[in-house]
Amino acid sequence: MKVWGQGVGAAVAVGILGAALGACLVPVAAHAAAFDPVAATQAYLDTVAADARAKSNAYFEGGYWLQLWRFLVSLAVAAVFLAGGVARRLRDGLGRLGRFDTPLFVVAYTVIDYLLSLPFVVYADWYREKRYGLMNQTLGDWFGDQLIQLAISSLFGGLLIWALYAIVRRLGRRWWIWATAFSVAALAVIVVVTPVFLAPLFNKYEAMKPGPVREALLSMARSNEVPATDVYEFNASRQSNKISANVSGLFGTTRISLTDTLLQRCTLAEIKAVMGHEMGHYVLHHVFVLLAYLSILMFVAFLLVDGAFGRLTRGGRWGITGLGDVAGLPLVMVLFTAYFFLMTPVLNTIIRTQEAEADAFGLNLAREPDGFATVALKLAEYRKLAPGKWEEVVFYDHPSGYNRILRAMRWKAETPMESQAAEPKP
Repeated sequence: MKVWGQGVGAAVAVGILGAALGACLVPVAAHAAAFDPVAATQAYLDTVAADARAKSNAYFEGGYWLQLWRFLVSLAVAAVFLAGGVARRLRDGLGRLGRFDTPLFVVAYTVIDYLLSLPFVVYADWYREKRYGLMNQTLGDWFGDQLIQLAISSLFGGLLIWALYAIVRRLGRRWWIWATAFSVAALAVIVVVTPVFLAPLFNKYEAMKPGPVREALLSMARSNEVPATDVYEFNASRQSNKISANVSGLFGTTRISLTDTLLQRCTLAEIKAVMGHEMGHYVLHHVFVLLAYLSILMFVAFLLVDGAFGRLTRGGRWGITGLGDVAGLPLVMVLFTAYFFLMTPVLNTIIRTQEAEADAFGLNLAREPDGFATVALKLAEYRKLAPGKWEEVVFYDHPSGYNRILRAMRWKAETPMESQAAEPKP
């Protein structure tokens, strides 16, 4: 049952209860007079039961192998299209349709690729999630969402790749410069379109009713010039019990959204900590910074494809006549996949750095270090809490739970208590 956003009276009652419960969950070491951030962090970690931690570790570490298997599956699918002659026959069959053969090829390729990968996708994205208690959907409901995603990928993928092939065919040797610019512009459009027009295809978004949570979040937004005038909640519980939130959109489409699971499972202090982090992404212009990094990575990717494609298709291998031949799309996709697979530590570090910056911003905005710490423990239900140094560098696109709690406890140690949000004492 939703407990936040159901009216002022109910929200106030739940807020008082949540604050009291939150105080009970803060370890004694986090209130000690001689405050030690490292000891306080360890005290928080010690509140997680050994079996729960083992389960989380197993889930997250299994994800390392899934990344490798996803890559290997993509190689196998590419082999079917190229060595198996599917791409060549598909191109020849659709070539009779004239100028629309490229987008139709992309749609057909997307559907066939999905069908060939489906057994692995079912295992990795539904069965495994269900086994670890992280999936609320039946296989039928999950597959319904998958079909919507497939339709979106086919439609927009067809248009985007059609445009990229037009660039390759018309601009010659310098195609990769213009392809990079187009791809980054397309990503910016996707950032604007997705939360407003596409996300509601999967979940129901409702404006939150007046109450302490809504007013607290709008106050935080106003104080940091986040141009959002309302707060939306959406029913992510239909898919999972995971908690999440975001401040999304650009150019007048900015909106604050949070999951019903966040409202159901978290105290006001935890909600403020999460949303302070999300507002940090917006205020620090992380979308634009990430687009800048991605433009560099995409530029290098297109340049590598330009060099590798000709070598791999020399002599008309697989019936491909050149980079502008749409039958080479499976090879282009596998080259991109291989490149970004190898660049995983780099991309993870870029994103993890932004997440750490948003954490620091959120602590200063929400001023809820213990709320930040306890919500980090909730995220540890499906993220390994304390990885090794290089494990975090390579595989984590967010700071580990240990480092997030330690950051909160250091902030708490360095911030006079009178300037922090009023904290209930146990």
